[in-house]
Amino acid sequence: MTVVNVAFYGSDDLAKSIAKRSDSRDIDSYVFKDTGSTQTRILSLLRPLKHPESIRPLLSVLNVSSVGFIEVTKIDAALGEVLVAMKSSGIESGFAMINQVSESWIDPDRVRLIFHQAELGWDIIEEPLEPHEFREKLFSLHVEREGNDGLVVPIDQRFTVQGIGVVGIGYVQSGSIEKHDQIEIVPGGNIGVVRSLQVMDDDVEKADSGDRVGVALRGVDENSLGKGSLIIHHGSDLLTEVTSSTYKLNTTKFQKRILSINDVVHASINLQFKVGRITEIDGELITIDWETPLVVRKDGSGLVIVVQLDAIPMRIFGTISEVSPV
Repeated sequence: MTVVNVAFYGSDDLAKSIAKRSDSRDIDSYVFKDTGSTQTRILSLLRPLKHPESIRPLLSVLNVSSVGFIEVTKIDAALGEVLVAMKSSGIESGFAMINQVSESWIDPDRVRLIFHQAELGWDIIEEPLEPHEFREKLFSLHVEREGNDGLVVPIDQRFTVQGIGVVGIGYVQSGSIEKHDQIEIVPGGNIGVVRSLQVMDDDVEKADSGDRVGVALRGVDENSLGKGSLIIHHGSDLLTEVTSSTYKLNTTKFQKRILSINDVVHASINLQFKVGRITEIDGELITIDWETPLVVRKDGSGLVIVVQLDAIPMRIFGTISEVSPV
């Protein structure tokens, strides 16, 4: 089964013409299931709400998406921030569609220039696509992840079911998870066993990278699992918790502000949104003390996006490609 998670920045009406709305919190979710080909294909559109007022839903969507889409209805600072967010998150595959719905005409050449400046080499479409054309274009942009980087399931919802126990819901970011696997919850190190799995409301034996999965756990304290928790295989040496980090910031396009000692910043990775304070600046290196532990991969892979919430109109400062524990 192929699952394509799309960071969808567009209208509700457009999303509903492509897929069926399935969930809504701070993120709207729309799902299209194609069973007519040789294998089942799932298109999952994840539409962040409340942007530009809030940037966190947008970053959460980008944490779990492999393909991007932007409906351009006007050219403003919010569009620029979305482009920078897509680029910073490594969303290299995607396309944009110009929708001339406002009183002011949108110049396609200007749109292409802005995308070029943001270093996003996406197609810019000037005419609306039919729903089936839209779906096929999104499917065509998906690239299967090579290899197995080990199990990581960031959790965005948690609840307790009587007679079953603690259930966490999230996206399999890498690896796969099976019934009866012994798992560990990070941070905290609580150990449990996978009691059952659900994907698309169906009971399954296994969930793979890209799947949105419900994981029922046995032997896990419900207080140990919450939004931003990560499920890994017990004994995995994949992740580490850092309370202080020294890094070289890869500054984003269009960011003109300069960070200073004592500035408060936020880090976004694996559905975590952590608060930190800059304690030292030494040339290009910046040290941040985190209010609560930041969980990162030991090998330094995975992008950590650094933002400052009062840095209007460009809250994203850059990415950390390597994080060193202190």
